[in-house]
Amino acid sequence: MTTLALRNGRFYDPATGTTTEGDLAIDDGVITAVGSISGAFDAEEDLAGGTVIPGLIDAHFHAYAHDLGGYTLETRHLSYVAINGVRRLAKALRRGFTTIRDVAGGDLGLQQALQAGDEPACRYLFTGPALSQTGGHGDARPAEYDICLNHGHIGEIVDGVDDIRRAVRERFRTGAHAIKIMASGGVASPTDPLRIPQYSAEEIAAACEEAGRRGSYVAAHAYTADAVIHAVTNGVVSVEHGNLIDAEAARIMADHGAYLVPTLAAYDAMGRRGPDVGLPAVSQAKNEEVLHAGKDAVRIAAEAGVKIGWGSDLMGVLEDDQLRGIALQAEAQSPEELLHSLTVVNAELIGSPQLGTLAEGTPADLLVLQGDPLTQPDLLWDTTHSRTVIRAGEVVT
Repeated sequence: MTTLALRNGRFYDPATGTTTEGDLAIDDGVITAVGSISGAFDAEEDLAGGTVIPGLIDAHFHAYAHDLGGYTLETRHLSYVAINGVRRLAKALRRGFTTIRDVAGGDLGLQQALQAGDEPACRYLFTGPALSQTGGHGDARPAEYDICLNHGHIGEIVDGVDDIRRAVRERFRTGAHAIKIMASGGVASPTDPLRIPQYSAEEIAAACEEAGRRGSYVAAHAYTADAVIHAVTNGVVSVEHGNLIDAEAARIMADHGAYLVPTLAAYDAMGRRGPDVGLPAVSQAKNEEVLHAGKDAVRIAAEAGVKIGWGSDLMGVLEDDQLRGIALQAEAQSPEELLHSLTVVNAELIGSPQLGTLAEGTPADLLVLQGDPLTQPDLLWDTTHSRTVIRAGEVVT
């Protein structure tokens, strides 16, 4: 057991909207006191007036996304993919993301390897490969090639109610946090129209029923209002992207208690950098359809009372734009709302509300910023300002 004191700081708790000045005590990875503390500590850090917030949560990450898409993404040796995934997760942790929800990829072996390491690692939750219908967003086969590829590291082609039940049960058997399905077309997939809803009502309901019995939920890739309504009314809890929703879809999401996880970084990165990093022309064209609608979707959802989280969804070399995604969502939210999305809402979504607060007795996953992000929100994404990441009471170096 080790103890750590953070001295002379400002401690902003987004769960309560309150700031406490003074010190914070950590014992064996848990916050034990905020404000006034006493006793001897194994180590102390002088924050010099810096602000401490809960560690950030990325609710839409792809550790196994070593490439931008296509069948090569699914067919590299898993040893390569996993080692590359560890590297991607380590970089995310140093940026301040102490918890990662991997939706489409990951597995129990990666999670256990992270937990067994000597160095601090992010909290890692995974869904395993996303479920896709034949010819859906998770089907990586180009139409012009005769390729047999029904299962990879990111997606699995599963058709029919019975096979979906089997696939969902298998994921929970092997440690999945939740289930990911593809409920509309996508930017990176080669053969599916972007705006068409995918999977039948019966197939989506089967996945959601199986997940619900395990005390879990289903996250769905969905862009359009029709696809979102189709997913949510059949039991989906977490809507990924949602760029093309309208007021009616947002109202239905709110009525069903569904969350929206925007991923603005992905479209911005593909729009700016896609041609230079080999993004196929068909994907560039699809990206144009959703690129400028994401921030409007955040505003539409907020007006309807939808709980709004945050995700990055960056593939391949685009991973280094993760923090830029915070800046983009800041254009649609106030600093308080943005911090709430990055911490409180995402923590609630993954069923771990203790990760979104600085309350006593909660995990000491923290981000220290040299200023006040409520008045200077660029501290959250501008790396010219120093930051310190603490994971389970240990300073990340």
